[in-house]
Parts: sequence; structure tokens; C-alpha cells
Amino acid sequence: MVWDAWGVPAGHTPLPEQIRGLLTQVFAISGEPATRRDEGDVPLRPSVLSPDRRAGLADLVGAGHISTEPVARLRHAGGKSTPDLLRRRDPAPQDAPDAVVFPAGHDEVAAVLAYCSAHGIAVVPFGGGTSVVGGLDPVRGSFDTVIALDLRRLDALLDCDPVSGTATFGAGVTGPRAEQLLAAHGLSLGHFPQSFEFASIGGFAATRSSGQASAGYGRFDDMVQRVRVATPTGSVLLGRAPASAAGPDLRELFVGSEGALGVLTEVTVRVHPVPAVTTHLAWSFPDFATGAAALRAVVQAGAAPTVLRLSDEAETGLNLARAGNVGGTAVSGCLAVTTFEGTAAHTAARGAEAAAILRAAGGTELGPEPAREWQHGRFAAPYLRDALLDVGVLCETLETATTWSALTELKAKVTSALTDSLTAQGAPALVMCHISHTYPTGASLYFTVVAKLLDDPIAQWRAAKTAAGDAIAAAGATITHHHAVGADHRAWLPDEIGDLGVRILRAVKREIDPAGILNPGTLLP
Repeated sequence: MVWDAWGVPAGHTPLPEQIRGLLTQVFAISGEPATRRDEGDVPLRPSVLSPDRRAGLADLVGAGHISTEPVARLRHAGGKSTPDLLRRRDPAPQDAPDAVVFPAGHDEVAAVLAYCSAHGIAVVPFGGGTSVVGGLDPVRGSFDTVIALDLRRLDALLDCDPVSGTATFGAGVTGPRAEQLLAAHGLSLGHFPQSFEFASIGGFAATRSSGQASAGYGRFDDMVQRVRVATPTGSVLLGRAPASAAGPDLRELFVGSEGALGVLTEVTVRVHPVPAVTTHLAWSFPDFATGAAALRAVVQAGAAPTVLRLSDEAETGLNLARAGNVGGTAVSGCLAVTTFEGTAAHTAARGAEAAAILRAAGGTELGPEPAREWQHGRFAAPYLRDALLDVGVLCETLETATTWSALTELKAKVTSALTDSLTAQGAPALVMCHISHTYPTGASLYFTVVAKLLDDPIAQWRAAKTAAGDAIAAAGATITHHHAVGADHRAWLPDEIGDLGVRILRAVKREIDPAGILNPGTLLP
């Protein structure tokens, strides 16, 4: 990806003229795009990796697989949250890892971790670079040297078992590459988060990712069968059967550990045959509460589609402003999207059952086009954020989850917290929300916030994010459903898991990473 924005250059397009005009009216911005710098012109903090330490690492991975070049370091300087991108626009010298190391497999990863532990070098594991919660920041703390451990060379399909429906990948395999490798066997993973085009298998597991088709295929942590993990004090291979009663499931220590407890090098996941048929159907509901109740009815009846999403009135309205309508169909109220995958018989039966429930719950059928249009553009939203930043408009997201009975109240409280914080700072905001993932007992809420950038936009967002996080914690919801903890959510983790829970994590960290080199500043309060 490019160093100062999401994705690749081909995806970057200016805002449509009508959207720019609307933003100029609403937020009183100039509407003129900002000038962005070439990565070769960016001042960078000098590398402090000493020659002898570079030689020591070269002995482990080969001299050609270590880089201290400014561009390589800059591309590993953090993730892709809005604060990350705002920092990249700062003319001051950028911080970055002192070197990027590219190991070739598990043994080299383990050797690098042991070396860095012995020599006091902090290590930030790096997959696709898509973190939006500060999970890749080169935090130095007490370390004078930080390296990024880029896992891109761990890029193979190591094993495929179509009888059992499992596949084992190197942690650096990206989402598209995984689908390409599996397609040769007639299989699919079916994990499509918004970061799909760039994120890696290891990153999916390390952050407990949830894909847009999770209603049908489950979260990524549901898919994980086995993990191989390198730590500074040794390696573990966990998960030898579909289920086990052999004590606590230690996979759970590393799935979701965000590189702070070890580096996932191999991941075995559940896969399925490539669907024979995919069908789409969109719905409208008069209001969010009615739509949420309809989604709950479908899920609790066991008739959930592969994809099941509901946008609130504000998000539906913005989509209409962007497209004039959705899929050529006029939409009012709240838009819901459903997708069904499988055999022709399965999709027909499941689709008919779900449609009957949604119709009885107050839904109006809109046909397939709005759902197809959503699927066609589902990976494009981060590019829109970059275009908004370019013209002086803040755009950021956050997510949470709670039970069905608490969902509507939680949405109202978080919306109010964000709106009140930004308005008090002099930046009235548009707050949009959608249900992105559903479960029999509850659902996630995904918020998108748009407001005028103020003079200190990082502080502006930090205040709004803090207000939202406090509202989430006060409501008893989770501080993160699928973005992970990173650095941004650490302050709320003790509230969620308790002080004893924090001490348990710290005890594990001391045992397997006694020097504390693994991703400092991430996950652990």
C-alpha cells in the first residue's frame, strides 16, 4: 500500500463534484484537495540499528532480507487509522522502525525473536499493515532499537485437506492470495473483511477479524483450527483436533494476541467448497429499530444469510446522496443487504425462509441490485476516507457489540457521545451506523463519523473517541468487536476483563516474552 493513505494508487479518486459541493456547504470547507508528498521526500528519524546488530540479524535471514532504506522503513511506520494518516501529513520528521526484517519461515522468525530478546531490540510483527487501532506503531519505550518483522515471505499454502475441509497457510498469505490458492482445489475461505485486499492470514488471526460474510461462515477465530507460534522463549503448535477437553484452549492466548505474546507463523483454517450459486436481495425498513428486530428474527430462526447487514437512516441517506439511489432503486428509511451462497437448492430454501421472516417483520423487498452494488463497492470505503481528508473533512470509524436487548440504546448513547464531543469542539458531525455482524444473542454496531477537520485533528478525534469509548464501557458493551485492542483501546481493557484478567495476561507475557520485546505499547494496559 502507499505510505500515506489506504490501498494502491489506482484506487485513489477525487470526490465527485456533487459530494464536494455538499461538504463545502455543510462543513464550510474550501473543497480544494490538499497536496500530498512523495515518499522519497519525507524526512525520517535516522535508523539507530548498529552495524553489529545488523550483521547478527543478517546471519539469521540473509543480508538481502534486511532493509534500512527510508522508503521501506516509512512503509512500515504504522497502520491505516485516520490518526495514522494524519500523522503522515505532518511535515515534521516521521518516526519509523530502524529496520525491516523479512524472515522466510517459522525457524527464521523464532531465531530473530531469540536474537532480539537477547539484544534488547523491540519487534513489531507486520502482515498487511492494515491496523486501524494503533497496532503497528513502532513504540520504543525503554528500547533504543525497533524492527518491523515483515512476514510477506511466509506466503505459501502449506497443506490442503479437502476431506477434512482444512488448509494451512503461512501467516503472510494475503486474503486474495489465499482465495487464489484455494480455488485451485475448488475451495474458499470466505473471509472478506474490508481490509481483505491487503490484510494477511496471520493478521486475521492475531486480531480476531470478522469478515463481511461472517453470518454464514463465522468469524476468523471460529475458522482457526491450529496455530504455530514463535515466541522469544520457544515455539508452540496448538490444535490437534476439531475439539478437545485437554485443558484450557491455549490457541485462545495467541488468536487475538496482536503480536504482543508471540508471532503466528502458520495458521490452519476451516475452508469450504466454492459456492455454486450466489443470490442477492436488498430490503428497506421504516426505521433502524424495526430493521434490527427483523435481523434478530432471521438469525434466531436459524435462517441467517451468508451476508446480513443493516444501515441506519443517516448511512442510507448518504449512500443515496452519493449514488442518487441504490442500485437504480429508490430507498427510504434503512437499507438492509442479504447474500446467500451455496448450492442452488440451499440458497433457494434459505432465501425463501429468510424473506418470509423479513417481510413479516416489516421489510420491503428492493430486488437484487442494491445488494449487488454494495458487494461491488464493499472494499472501496477506505479510499473515500482519503478523499475526504484531502479536502479537510475528518472521517473515522469505530465498532462495538452488545446483546439484542441493549442494541438500540447503545447506538443512541454512542451516537450522542460522538456528536456532543465534536459539536463542543466546534465541529458538528454526521454520525452513521450499521449492523455489520449478527449472532443469535446480539450484534455489532459499526459507526462512521464525518466532521470538519480542526487545527489539531488528532486531538479532535482523540476526544471524540474517548467519549465514545467511555459510553461503550458504561453501557457494558465490548470496546472492540473486530478491529482489536492495539494501542487505541488499551485504556478500556481493564474495564472489560478486570484487573485480574490484566494480571493474567501480564503473567503470560512475562513467561514467554521476559524482555518485553514483542509489539510494545499494544494490547496490554
